[in-house]
Amino acid sequence: MTNARSTHALREIVVNALIAALYVALWLVAATFNLASLAIQFRVSEGLNHLIVFDKRYFWGITLGVLIADVLDRSTPVLLNVPFGVGQTIISLLLVGFVAPKLPKLWMKMVLNIVVFTISMAMIAWMLHLAFQLPFWLTYLSTGLSEAFIMTITAPLMAAVNTAVHFDKVLDA
Repeated sequence: MTNARSTHALREIVVNALIAALYVALWLVAATFNLASLAIQFRVSEGLNHLIVFDKRYFWGITLGVLIADVLDRSTPVLLNVPFGVGQTIISLLLVGFVAPKLPKLWMKMVLNIVVFTISMAMIAWMLHLAFQLPFWLTYLSTGLSEAFIMTITAPLMAAVNTAVHFDKVLDA
């Protein structure tokens, strides 16, 4: 039984490490085209936030991916970017991870996730206001719309991939 538990734990660690690596790789693609920072944030990597609606244990991979990307992001001071970016992710993931299991349909969970992450972009707008004196409301509008757009277009993609991969069972195999 101990061997099965350690194999299961190792599987969780490996899968979450892969999610973190995928988040960073997708972030790097967006960063290459200057779409991953400041007031316009079309981070396709944010679509991985949808994993939380399938299993709360994806929390660690998503959060680690955000942490690494925020450390690598040279467009914003790391002493602001890390606590605000990771903090925004942690708060959003915890909220969605708590509420989503109570919703009966996948689309409801995805919409909740989109709304929570879009609203929480206020933290990123606040960080950008502190770092660069960008106007808060205009920055919140642009970052919120960017997040809503990416999360909306990636929701059906993640749902489609789920039909083949079964995200809710990956960590239990």
